[in-house]
Amino acid sequence: MAETRTPAGPPRGFRGAEQGWPELHRIPHPPHRVPLLGDVLGADRRTPVQDSMCHARALGPIFRRKAFGNEFVFTWGAGLVADLADEVRFAKHVGLGVANLRPVAGDGLFTAYNHEPNWQLAHDVLAPGFSREAMAGYHVMMLDVAGRLTDHWDRELAAGRTVDVPGDMTKLTLETIARTGFGHDFGSFERSRPHPFVTAMVGTLSYAQRLNTVPAPLAPVLLRGASRRNTADIQYLNRTVDGLVRARRTASGDGDLLDRMLEVAHPETGERLSPENVRRQVITFLVAGHETTSGALSFALHYLARHPEVAARARAEVDRVWGAAAAPGYEQVAKLRYVRRVLDESLRLWPTAPAFAREARQDTVLAGEHPMRRGAWTLVLTPMLHRDPGVWGADAERFDPDRFDARAVRARPPHVFKPFGTGARACIGRQFALHEATLVLGLLLRRYDLRADPAYRLKVTERLTLMPQGLRLRLERRTPATAPAAPVPVPGSAASDPRRPVRGAAD
Repeated sequence: MAETRTPAGPPRGFRGAEQGWPELHRIPHPPHRVPLLGDVLGADRRTPVQDSMCHARALGPIFRRKAFGNEFVFTWGAGLVADLADEVRFAKHVGLGVANLRPVAGDGLFTAYNHEPNWQLAHDVLAPGFSREAMAGYHVMMLDVAGRLTDHWDRELAAGRTVDVPGDMTKLTLETIARTGFGHDFGSFERSRPHPFVTAMVGTLSYAQRLNTVPAPLAPVLLRGASRRNTADIQYLNRTVDGLVRARRTASGDGDLLDRMLEVAHPETGERLSPENVRRQVITFLVAGHETTSGALSFALHYLARHPEVAARARAEVDRVWGAAAAPGYEQVAKLRYVRRVLDESLRLWPTAPAFAREARQDTVLAGEHPMRRGAWTLVLTPMLHRDPGVWGADAERFDPDRFDARAVRARPPHVFKPFGTGARACIGRQFALHEATLVLGLLLRRYDLRADPAYRLKVTERLTLMPQGLRLRLERRTPATAPAAPVPVPGSAASDPRRPVRGAAD
């Protein structure tokens, strides 16, 4: 699973697009620009992605926006993105909000610059942690955490309350990555409020996004209070992870991701991750490993509740494939092909990581039309790529899981579905996330009927990632006549073995 080293050197420093795009004038932009400020009319600093989607619909598959003197190029047309996926001519660009996360994540897998050697070292050390064998081991713990979610939802149902979908999916995915990757229990479902780690994480993500909404020279003044809070959030994240690592150094683990970080050397060079880089990788996995998956699950549950005919079809597949088994085996999750289509279609409409940036490795011409100098970059607007009518049809806004029927997938060109990024720097944990999300959707469909609030209208909140805002669902427990037996603790899980301690249920 090792990937080729990216030869692109340190970032060239193109903040705006003027120097990097020789024929920038050919790329359309919004019509009403304000001197010095740029394209700010009608813009909302809280929803930059959705604002850019509106501009994309008006301006076409490549466009530019100006903010505080800096010009940014956005692309979303399928042909342009297919060209940007060429790993020979383009590489990942760490810019905008991602670069703003470097104070907390440094040269972790997600935020490392291409020239930083720790990215390749960490990738080669950690890639076996996402092998099929490793994934089968995580499955048991995923089931255990999902059982804590359904216990919580059963209590909410018994009390006649609706469930907080984004909040509960965040608890679920945080506990899943913490348990499977680092042997840690945050005790999220035993709390009435979010764990402080989640609060600090949301704070750092929100601050990273806010940095893009003010002129850089004025940020220290305009964001003085926010900067202090961000520093405190980073210090809390660091303290939490340092404590987690200290605990592991004094006790043996189960061969999980943290054990690999601490004990495994690179198979060719013999290099090991430094203590500082271990901290950065743990933070990267805890943040990225749960934030995007919780959003994906939340959007999928929204669409399932809004489309009862889709939910019924998905539930019938779960009942047929899993049968009367108390809990599904690892192989049975992959057989939920329609449930996976529901997840993929949700990620198509609202990819929770809504953009990725690509930079030119050398002077080149994008799609034979737009010259780019080495180091110039563009931001791929993934929700609009996933709505390109030339690929997805005139009804691209419509929710339809059958778009991911195997024949439909084969009929589409490559590089038109990119919820996990592209190329060598695509998400290392994508199979982990997809297995977890498919498993959880199957378990929830098997256990509950999901009822939407008729008054609810989807509103998307942005904090670098996307999440449905204020989504609550009413549950109805499936009757014994229509539902298989409820899942029980799986042999070998922490819940079923009283002799096996769960480490670190602390703040």
